[in-house]
Amino acid sequence: LIERGHAYVADDGSGDVYFDVKTWPAYGELTNQKLDDMADSPDAETRGKRDPRDFALWKGARPAEPESASWPSPWGDGRPGWHIECSAMSKRYLGPAFDIHGGGLDLRFPHHENELAQSTANGDAFASYWVHNGLVNVEGQKMSKSLGNSVFASELLALARPVVVRYYLASAHYRSTMDYSHGALIEAEAAFARIEGFLDRASRALEGTHFATVGAPIIPEAFGAAMDDDLGVPQALAVLHDSVRAGNTALDDGQLETAARLREEVLAMTEVLGVNPHSPQWAAKTDGAATAALDTLVQRLIDDRARARDGKDFAAADRIRDELSAAGIVLEDASGSTHWSIA
Repeated sequence: LIERGHAYVADDGSGDVYFDVKTWPAYGELTNQKLDDMADSPDAETRGKRDPRDFALWKGARPAEPESASWPSPWGDGRPGWHIECSAMSKRYLGPAFDIHGGGLDLRFPHHENELAQSTANGDAFASYWVHNGLVNVEGQKMSKSLGNSVFASELLALARPVVVRYYLASAHYRSTMDYSHGALIEAEAAFARIEGFLDRASRALEGTHFATVGAPIIPEAFGAAMDDDLGVPQALAVLHDSVRAGNTALDDGQLETAARLREEVLAMTEVLGVNPHSPQWAAKTDGAATAALDTLVQRLIDDRARARDGKDFAAADRIRDELSAAGIVLEDASGSTHWSIA
């Protein structure tokens, strides 16, 4: 960068090296800012800078700093600036050009703007796409150590299956602020259970059938359009649930060929999103104990209902069905047996 005229060594003897933002016309493009409208860089001190908006590439060692945080350089002992570290690591491990650069929205400026400037000014193509994620709130408050409201992945996994956690985190657009609550996680569990319920129900209804029209699954155009529009996963999930509802309606009406097509659509969409409930990666991590316990409890009530029906006590049988329905459990009677699913 110095050789190309985009950086300079401070003339105050500090050993600092700065990027000269005025030499790079594209500076500000990532965050849609013009250099003349920018405030002074919050990067650090202004000493030795030609322009307050210039940012540090290398910081000369200071007397109060530990020796372990200092390395030799042509400009004296010191350490790399915050931004140059990331450019160096990405070039070392990903090469001069790579596909996606991620990070929080709070890092867009100055950090990512500076990364982009110094890398491209060095002649590298750098990142093709920037994906800036929003932050997470907890019950309306910013998640932070000081508030003691941090939620760890291990806590989420103790409350819900991994596939449900993934579904939940994907339900908000990646650039939006996500407000975490236990209630929202429970809602995600119920929503995902509706997908599983349709797939299980369709598998039973379609067992032994074959339709020539069902071949390679066709992903709905609306799903693809949502994903193509800045990874619009929430809109894509809406399309997915539309197919689930349509599939259940087809099963209710005995339209098995339509149900088969919609089942393949749903499987294809969940595969794209990485939440296919039939995928071995999720099956291996399912909480088997919890699933078995729920199945035992529901099956006991199903048996009680069957005995009530055999004894012509239809009021008791209906009461059991209603109790299960209130808990979100749907019963389906077929061929002398009863299957259950989560509504």
